[in-house]
Amino acid sequence: MKKETPAQKAIRKQNQPKTKKEYFLWVLPFLILVFIFSYFPLHGWIYAFYDYKAPLKLSQCEFVGLQWFKTLFGNKTQVAQLMQVMKNTFAMSLLGIATSILPVFFAMFLNEIKCKWFKTLVQTLTTLPNFISWVLVYSIAFCLFSNTGMVNTLLQNAGIITTPIKFLDSDSHTWLWMLLWNTWKGLGWGAIMYLASITSIDQELYEAARVDGAGRFSLMKNITFPALMPTFFVMLMLSIGNFLNNGMDQYYVFQNSFNKEHIQVLDLYVYNIGMTGGSLSMATAISALKSIVSVVLLTVVNWISKKTRGESII
Repeated sequence: MKKETPAQKAIRKQNQPKTKKEYFLWVLPFLILVFIFSYFPLHGWIYAFYDYKAPLKLSQCEFVGLQWFKTLFGNKTQVAQLMQVMKNTFAMSLLGIATSILPVFFAMFLNEIKCKWFKTLVQTLTTLPNFISWVLVYSIAFCLFSNTGMVNTLLQNAGIITTPIKFLDSDSHTWLWMLLWNTWKGLGWGAIMYLASITSIDQELYEAARVDGAGRFSLMKNITFPALMPTFFVMLMLSIGNFLNNGMDQYYVFQNSFNKEHIQVLDLYVYNIGMTGGSLSMATAISALKSIVSVVLLTVVNWISKKTRGESII
């Protein structure tokens, strides 16, 4: 029998099917990262059952049980404030879900650009804002829309207005402004997944449709758009599961004494109570309830998906 060379042994070993143990070892580092950053911090929920006073140790603080949860729903002022915060959270989440179809259309139209350099330029310019921090975004907004910003200066010099328009230090249309900034920042990034999905569509479908006389918009309507719908519905269900997670950065940098009533979403409210108000235990209690509700929402959405589409996301 002819002896195998080292190269042949390496090729034979590479072609052998991987065992379950090998696949598990590949996934293990990512499981460890998920545990460290997603599950291990949950032990901090214990602060919700103590009257924690920084910088004391937890053992030096009084155990109060469910007192913070009772206070959260027992104080009328606290309940009224929480209801306004939930109203803001629901409004921003619903607006985000309503506009989640925009990356689909953007990816479809971007895919139709035949000039390669122009397509790359548009995709780069629309994706770049995702990597800009909200602090820099607010700096841009301040330079453009403050009382002495470029927009007000141009309008005043043109004689269109006599007094500056209060874009930032006003409570009017707060939800709309936040939605527009969020769309500008995430539109290009959200389209990347749909652009990847478009590349997996069988090109023979397009060729057959062109033979039948289908135009560009007809191809988009009858082939591209239906092919993107499975991906869109998965992303939509994940968005519903994260319904209460609006994030904090955007609203934190744009908040001021004028728009605080309508810009304070749940994540920002938790931060303000914990860091500004000094009640870390109350903030932990609200955060724990938010996480539990989010898990329930994700479970319900997964059940609905399984019943309606025959597929689950978890």
